[in-house]
Amino acid sequence: MPLYWLFEAAQASLGPARALADAGKLYFKNPVNPLSHTDWGRKVGAMCEVFERATRRYGKPEFGVASTLVHGERVPVTEEIVWSRPFCNLVHFQRGLPEGRRKQPKLLIVAPMSGHYATLLRGTVEAMLPDHDVYITDWTDARLVPLSDGPFDLDDYIDYLISIFHFLNGEAHVMAVCQPAVPVLAAVARMEAEEDPFTPRSMVLMGGPIDTRENPTAVNEVAIERGTEWFQRNVVTMVPWPHPGAMRQVYPGFLQLTGFVSMNLDRHVSAHHEFFKHLIDGDGDSAEKHREFYDEYLAVMDLAAEFYLQTVDTVFVRQALPKGAMTHRGKPVDCSKITRCALMTVEGERDDISGVGQTKAAHKLCTRLSDDKRAHYLQDRVGHYGVFNGSRFRAEIAPRIRDFISSHEPRTQRPAPAARPAGQAAVSSVDELPAVEPLVRTRDARATAQSRRPSDDLTQIVGVGPRIQELLNEAGIFHFWQLSRLSPDEIAELEQRITPRGRITRDKWIEQAERLSRP
Repeated sequence: MPLYWLFEAAQASLGPARALADAGKLYFKNPVNPLSHTDWGRKVGAMCEVFERATRRYGKPEFGVASTLVHGERVPVTEEIVWSRPFCNLVHFQRGLPEGRRKQPKLLIVAPMSGHYATLLRGTVEAMLPDHDVYITDWTDARLVPLSDGPFDLDDYIDYLISIFHFLNGEAHVMAVCQPAVPVLAAVARMEAEEDPFTPRSMVLMGGPIDTRENPTAVNEVAIERGTEWFQRNVVTMVPWPHPGAMRQVYPGFLQLTGFVSMNLDRHVSAHHEFFKHLIDGDGDSAEKHREFYDEYLAVMDLAAEFYLQTVDTVFVRQALPKGAMTHRGKPVDCSKITRCALMTVEGERDDISGVGQTKAAHKLCTRLSDDKRAHYLQDRVGHYGVFNGSRFRAEIAPRIRDFISSHEPRTQRPAPAARPAGQAAVSSVDELPAVEPLVRTRDARATAQSRRPSDDLTQIVGVGPRIQELLNEAGIFHFWQLSRLSPDEIAELEQRITPRGRITRDKWIEQAERLSRP
């Protein structure tokens, strides 16, 4: 069926009505118009706006990240395209840091190519910018790519990732959000198998379908039940003229949006009803929040049919990666080859798209990765989108990712020791080195007994990751009770060793440690 042609025809037929509704909105919201101050006038203006917004075609949003805080200093941020291919631009968020400022880790955020634009990760970018040099994959709407630029499938996607890793000179850490978890893991596995020196230092996989056999969701079951052929027959269509990508086979954005909305239809209808009431009541703040959310949510792009169908078949139908059957350009994707790139997985307790356990399954596949290069975190009370955005992401997930990345950055080489004066004896063993005075001392006999117990896992404290735990251990803190008894002077001294400062108070480490130390 010519679905795309029918959609374009419907959009064109609604054009005059949409223009009339837009004019009506402006007329009934003009404060000079006496009707705008009546209940009837506000209702008509609200109906016009709801109709216009519900029938318009939303374009690609802007990132709009103008500045960020780095070590308490507000610095400007500019977007720059530093690498480009027909289906993807690599955007660098260039920060205006003062000269001489210590370099921060490079972080590549791989945005999902699953309908929405990369701007859906605006909050993710904002959360990571203060401590990282951030890049993001900005995928291109397939209807804008001319047919002469060739096809784009899952193998091409992996090729793009490997090319970007080479562009970043192997100095980057990569974060894959949802769909790209599989191609990122595959790209790293292929690079490790080839002993590629540009392999990323670490990868963070968030809410991705690594093994959909684990805790399958409704999305997984539909894919298996219907099979790849069903999707090819029912959702793939051709881009019509006059779009630049005319005649390209795609999974169109309007069909994807239909699926997104139908999954939670009641919630979307209720949200628009509330928006209508906010407009009538003059609740500008609530109405603006609705506009901001749906300007992003309703902006969708077309996906190349080759990429979409190969992804459905490889990831959801055949589950090729966990079964060891996935290939890239005819070569096997063997995750057991991964030995250098550290792995962190993040999941949401209420994720109804990638079920709990599907992302964690990556650890089972990376059999040769050492324990010190692994981490897993399950965030309670968040769904799929809460894994990479929102208050819990900023307060609980992002700090752990920052610490994980920091702990796998190369250590700065220490300067060579000065020449020893003639006649001075050399230190012959570690035992003869002077001991570093610990920050926390044992205060009583009971504490002495407690200190002999096995060390506590301090990373259970929100805001403490592997690297911060090392710093705490170096300061003589191995137990929750030690942290809970810190005096204000000891807190101030400890913060001299931890960057950024203020996190002990901000993240309430003392209160958390006190709660965790209770029997």
